[in-house]
Amino acid sequence: MKAIVINEPGDPGVLQLREVKMPLPGTGEVLIEVVAAGVNRPDIAQRKGKYPAPIGVPPDIPGLEVAGIVSQLGPNTKGFNVGDEVCALLAGGGYAEYVVAPYQQCLLVPKGISLQEAASLPETFFTVWNNVFDIAKFSSGETVLIHGGSSGIGVTGIQMIKAMGGNVYVTAGTDEKCRACLDLGADIAINYKKKDFKQELSKLTESQGIDIVLDMVGGEYTGKNLNLLKPFGRLVMINAMKGKIAEVDLVHIMKNRLTLTGSTLRAQSADYKGHIAQSLKDQIWPLFPKKIKPVIYKSFPLADAPKAHLLMESSEHIGKILLLLK
Repeated sequence: MKAIVINEPGDPGVLQLREVKMPLPGTGEVLIEVVAAGVNRPDIAQRKGKYPAPIGVPPDIPGLEVAGIVSQLGPNTKGFNVGDEVCALLAGGGYAEYVVAPYQQCLLVPKGISLQEAASLPETFFTVWNNVFDIAKFSSGETVLIHGGSSGIGVTGIQMIKAMGGNVYVTAGTDEKCRACLDLGADIAINYKKKDFKQELSKLTESQGIDIVLDMVGGEYTGKNLNLLKPFGRLVMINAMKGKIAEVDLVHIMKNRLTLTGSTLRAQSADYKGHIAQSLKDQIWPLFPKKIKPVIYKSFPLADAPKAHLLMESSEHIGKILLLLK
């Protein structure tokens, strides 16, 4: 089969289209003929040699989400049939014509969504549910601040939280991105390049505070995030793009009974991810396409994976970037 292979750690030019051996499904796995694959920030980190694939996953083929057609079932696979249209969360290997995935991490494509569009869903929807709903224990009526509101995580979080009865504040880097977030349902969007988000949100909320912050920035944002939280508020980290080291006021955390937590999803078990998949199937998938929709910024042929990575690193996009195979 054809696949994009990381020739060596480096810039997007190290991504090369090659012929590789097609995988076969093992116990509890499905073989998917890939129609489209999503491009995500962890793919960039893997290409640079900073985010290695877990043991048992192709170490040189990136890609954490795909959509396609089930072409073969391994032993003891439940809930799917050959020919089903599915999207799947992966630990790697998605930039290819075929990929295997644990059946627990697969979902039938939501009604009203194309097979290509479905490739934009798994990574961000699993991540937002895991962090906002499972870890932070979001409740209807709460307010969530999402940094990077126009990112894949951001556009997903805005829609999911609004659909589940929450209020959403976001930060983004341009006025155009802020408008896009507001169009998707965000209640407040702040251009962090023009205004200090902490000062602005303190004024807009009349210092009432925020229940949950979902942060992918880290660094100097950490203290500001904590200071914005209400008593019993939760700061959930999913990346640290601006630095993994932060200075925080521990007494402030104690006085306000705050929670500082976070997660990585890639190395978690298939059963752990399967729990998230079931929650999405029950509570989020029925909301497509009326209350929730895919947000696709641009699609590229598989061979143009380097161009897709360049776009991702430019941060010019609003929503998801895809690689198309069909």
